[in-house]
Amino acid sequence: MAADGSTRVVVAAMAANSGIAAAKLAAAAYTGSSAMLSEAVHSLIDTSNQGLLLYGMKRAARPADARHPFGYTKELYFWSFIVAILLFSMGAGVTIYEGIEKLKHPHPVTSPHVNYIVLGVAIVLEAGSCWVALREFNAQRGDKPFLAALRASKDAALVTVLLEDLAAMAGLVIALAGVAMADIGGVPEGDGIASIAIGLVLASVAAFIAIEVKGLLTGEAASDDLQAGVRDIIAAEIGPGGVGAIGDLKTMQLGASSVLVAATLDVADDLPAGAVEAMNTRLERAIQVRFPEVKHIYLEVARAAPAGTPAEVPELETKSAVAAVSHGQKPQVMARPDGKKGRAKRRR
Repeated sequence: MAADGSTRVVVAAMAANSGIAAAKLAAAAYTGSSAMLSEAVHSLIDTSNQGLLLYGMKRAARPADARHPFGYTKELYFWSFIVAILLFSMGAGVTIYEGIEKLKHPHPVTSPHVNYIVLGVAIVLEAGSCWVALREFNAQRGDKPFLAALRASKDAALVTVLLEDLAAMAGLVIALAGVAMADIGGVPEGDGIASIAIGLVLASVAAFIAIEVKGLLTGEAASDDLQAGVRDIIAAEIGPGGVGAIGDLKTMQLGASSVLVAATLDVADDLPAGAVEAMNTRLERAIQVRFPEVKHIYLEVARAAPAGTPAEVPELETKSAVAAVSHGQKPQVMARPDGKKGRAKRRR
């Protein structure tokens, strides 16, 4: 469902930016406005970026195979990172360069009323696109503060489009102010100043996107809420005939709606293999019911030494894992042979 919402947001933004870019280019060519040209470049970059995001979303939706057993969901993070690079280099770079050139060689803007009309229409279209993105983002963030939700979000496509739309709205307001400064205020440098300001806004947004997506691309853990929830589910099994203690819990965000969970569970040495398998099955089902985005679960069972065991503890006899290989596929309980075993830590 989240993926469908993100797709709608990207398509809406791409449609709006395509029309806006064409109108801005025509206005920039007619009036010679540097701010308008900067805004046209901005909209062209946004349109191409949204095309890359759609391509990344399609690639990320491919099923898992032998070469990519956990699927291709991380590919969307790669394309989101490429979008950030393009926004910084081509968007911010070209815009700032154009503004500097205008400051060096200022000239009055001809037919400024054309700029006002185009910017007004662009603000209306961009506001519609921004509203679609904000509505989807607010539905996902719940009660979290806006900035905290942006940083915690695992939906790179939605965050990228939302920030691009907000930057576009800010850029339009700045461009409008720059044109008015040159037209009404009689300050031809105002057009160039506005262009540089737009470039700085784009650079800031691109840097934020790159930093956040880098964490996801390099194996960021799942949200704190998910980790706490999984730990609570496992903790409910603690007691006689169940889990003795939670040894370790690790997670990795594989995509906007795909999470890997791996945990080590200490159980009594005399717990039958059938009871271990039943416990693993209960845990796997409980985790996926509460957190459907958890597509891969690995539970490793380490048998704790009973009280009074001598210092030399025998090697582990059995380790089991529950692996959810892909969405909708029933995980299999697998016994690991004694050939790959380690020393058990003595429990007191």
